[in-house]
Amino acid sequence: MRLTAPPRPSQVRLALVAAVLATGATAAAAPPLQTRTPHMTPCCSIVELRQYTTYPGTRDALIALFEREFIESQEATGMQVIAQFRDRNDPDRFVWLRGFPDMTARGASLAAFYGGPQWKAHRDAANATLYDNDNVLLLHPARAATGFTAEPTARSAVGRAPAAADFVVVTIYYFAHPVSGEFVRWFDDELAPRFTTSGASVIAELVSDHSPNTFPRLPVREGENAFVWIARFADRAAYDRYQARLADDPRWRGELFAALHKQLARYPEVMMLEPTPRSLHHTAAVSRAAPAK
Repeated sequence: MRLTAPPRPSQVRLALVAAVLATGATAAAAPPLQTRTPHMTPCCSIVELRQYTTYPGTRDALIALFEREFIESQEATGMQVIAQFRDRNDPDRFVWLRGFPDMTARGASLAAFYGGPQWKAHRDAANATLYDNDNVLLLHPARAATGFTAEPTARSAVGRAPAAADFVVVTIYYFAHPVSGEFVRWFDDELAPRFTTSGASVIAELVSDHSPNTFPRLPVREGENAFVWIARFADRAAYDRYQARLADDPRWRGELFAALHKQLARYPEVMMLEPTPRSLHHTAAVSRAAPAK
């Protein structure tokens, strides 16, 4: 299958569930964090992480089409286009996320969009760019405070020059069995504080959702047991500084790195991403308790 729905009256900016980390602020290079405000409301208990492989030289054409025709038209059906990216290390990869209130709503929204006039009018042009778009992880927040929230705001207009792009890194840990609450607590207590004090702004933590696919026309990767965390940096240089600081942390480069990798079914997947011009920006940090002593 391949990739869209009428402009929605009030567009939505997605910021992540917030509250400044009790373990310390992010590095000075990163912009200040947002805290959760009363007008932010949960939007996405189900999230698709979609990785598309495009035919060589066609990714920019797909992005232009997507941002002109497939954002508002999808959101008009009740789903949220959370963010979309170019893969910095693969010129033929387009990565994006969309969210739904629940699996029932997902089925209804996808049926409305893919059966609607906007998709039908532009699907041939979209599909002509796509070699593969079946690399899809179905996810939900790892816990209540690690998902996305919606805050009303205007999305950048089509054709407007983008603001300075953030640098976003998506890391996927794969397990042989479903991700346990114990691992999520260990990540929050031991790993995330070190990632944060080294310079990362951790903006989401998600795990595989094993619900039946409510729109079988679009396949998802079934049987995966993934923990996905998403971090934001001011730019690539800030990410490189983060990596250097993390390497200087004796507990990370010793016992914690080993303890993490011994739990995984395979080596982590890391995607280095640059938001596209109309992608929403995410600056709020995941809320978590102070780390265990």
